[in-house]
Parts: sequence; structure tokens; C-alpha cells
Amino acid sequence: MEIKKIHSLDNQTLEEIGLEWHSDPDNTPYIADELVVLKEEEAQKFYEAGNELYDMFVEAAEYVIENDLFFELDIPNAIVPMIKQSFEEDIHWHLYGRFDFAGGLDGQPIKLLEFNADTPTMLYETAVVQWALLKSNGLDENKQFNNIFEMIGENFKRIITLGDDPSRFAELYEGWKILFSSIGGNVEEERTTKFLKEIAQSVGFETHYAPIDLVEFSPHDGVLFEGVNYEFLFKLIPWENIAIDEPELASIMQKMMENKNTIFLNPAYTLLFQSKRILKILWDLFPNHPLLLETSYEPLKDKKQVLKRAFGREGENIEILDKNQNIIAKNTGIYQNHKAVYQEFCELNKNGEFYYQPNVFFAYESCGLGFRKGGLILDNYSKFVGHYLK
Repeated sequence: MEIKKIHSLDNQTLEEIGLEWHSDPDNTPYIADELVVLKEEEAQKFYEAGNELYDMFVEAAEYVIENDLFFELDIPNAIVPMIKQSFEEDIHWHLYGRFDFAGGLDGQPIKLLEFNADTPTMLYETAVVQWALLKSNGLDENKQFNNIFEMIGENFKRIITLGDDPSRFAELYEGWKILFSSIGGNVEEERTTKFLKEIAQSVGFETHYAPIDLVEFSPHDGVLFEGVNYEFLFKLIPWENIAIDEPELASIMQKMMENKNTIFLNPAYTLLFQSKRILKILWDLFPNHPLLLETSYEPLKDKKQVLKRAFGREGENIEILDKNQNIIAKNTGIYQNHKAVYQEFCELNKNGEFYYQPNVFFAYESCGLGFRKGGLILDNYSKFVGHYLK
């Protein structure tokens, strides 16, 4: 793979453009001083892969619902009614997600690792920072697969138009408001949430931000903040955390949906996509599909494989096993109580001692590419790497 060294942005500049989480826990820079260089044909294949896979995920989710496979996907019972309602009613619109891939460079096939469909981060880096990296290095900032701002903006319009024609937004919009919320004090999540708020505001929505602990949830009055009612709530808080840690809140949110006074973004059905155990459903429905890796609820026979947990983040509770199921590498974490899933191992793109994972954002269609760089298991020490189309 081709790597182009560049001058990275200093911390002050990163803070000025809104990226305050510029240093990793070991105080090394989070934004790498390099770009992955790829051909336009390679970027086109990432675009096509995301589009094809999203349709497959929708089919897999429908299969899970029809066959009552929520337990197999480790879905908490408290969230199941909201999943069903949100999937059945068109008004619950999936705003954005992020596919994590292996391959796609140097003639290697693209393989899906997982889909972060509910609360994906790395959005601001991909949409804004890598554009700034190109500009600051005198490169053509248009030489990227990156129209995230525009595509999420169009998808915000579809929350109202509900079709593939967002041009009717101004005609149909009646002053509905979106409240954006995240856990207060987490600068990365707050910046990501406020960035989405800025996109929604740019296309014509009335918007506001509030930390989640200041938001009022009412079965009959909907979402309230400082006495103002909001028809939509975007919450950068995982659905499974709400169901497991806040069952009373989950019950109230269910009543709010039943009373049709609030629409939550992302919708509850994205938890089906988020569960890594849906990868087994995908393999069952589309066996040997070129974009998929063999996946099972039980250890694979005679194959190098990766043990993941249904809901895990930042590389925690990952184990890489050889074909005899001996552990090659592992990370501990807080997700060990979630059900396991076993996925055939696929090596990431590699340059020197480092591995590079392509990440494609999806908002109605694939809309942006970025890379993470790190060791054999990518964790919260991994670096963000921009890209450049030659």
C-alpha cells in the first residue's frame, strides 16, 4: 500500500477547528502525519461495498424480526418492542453509520468486519479533519472520497420527506425541532453530536444541544429541554446501554414511541445492525458472499478466527485465535458478559509494522472514507489516517 508523508496539524490548529481529543492516552498524536494513497477505482469499490452491504443488513434485520431471533443477537428484551415498531414504521429513519472493512487496497478483496450503525464516532475526523490535512499540505482537498457533510444533510431532509427525493423538504417541513444530546463532559462525543447539529441546522432544522442528564423524558409530552418540546431526539448513547443500565428510561421511551410524540435518532432497529452476532445471520443468508467472512456462534473449525462480543467497542474483549483455537492476541475489557461470535480472520492492510483499517460512513449511501492505524487489534490507541486519491 502507498503511504504519503505529510505535515500534520499542530494541537492548537486542531483545537481551533474543533478537534480537542488530539492526543492518545500515551500522549502521542491521534492524527497521523501521513495519508493512505489509493486509486479512484479502489474508492469506488468501497462506495459500492457499503451500498450493497446496507441492503443485506436490512434483509438480515427483517429475518431476525420475523423469526424472533433477538436472544441470539444478545438484544435486551426491554428494547425489542421499540425495535419492531421503528423497523415497521417508515418515519424512523436511519441517519448514519460506519462500516469497518479489511482489504480493498493492492488488489485485495474488501471484507466486512462489522457495522457501527447506532453511535459511530470518528465522524468529525473523517468529514472535517482529513479535508483540513489536505488543504494545509497544499493538496487538492477535492481528491477524497468524502461528501459526508452533504450526504448527512440530505439524510436529515429525508427524516421529513421519507423518500429518495429530499428536494421536497422545504415544502413539507413545518418547523419541527431536533434536540441533540450526548453524555456531558465527553469532548469527542459532544463534538460529534454538535457537528451533526450543525449539519441539521444548515439544511433548515431548528436545533439545540443539551447534555443527556438535563433532558426530560415524558410518556405524554415527549422530549423536553428547558420547557421546550422537541419532536426529534438525537442521542449519542448506545441503545443497549439504555436498555441494560436504564430500564425505566427504556420503558418511558417505548411509551413515547407508542404515543407517537418523539422520533429517536438513530432508531432502535439499528441495534440489530450494531450487534456483531448479526454477522452470523448475514453468513447464513448470503453464504460465501465475496464481501463477507465466515461467522458462527461457535468456534470455527480449522480456521484462524477472531472472537468478538455482540456489543463491544474500541477493540475491547477481542481475541485472535489460531486454527487450533489457541490465543494469538487478546484485549481485555468491560464487554465480556455479552455473547460471543466467531469470525474468520482477515488480515488488515499492512505497511511496515502497522495495520490500516478502512472505515466507510453510510448515510443513505456510502459517503466517506477514513482509516485507522494500529497494531494487530485496533484499540483506543489507534491513529486516524486521512486518504488521498491519485
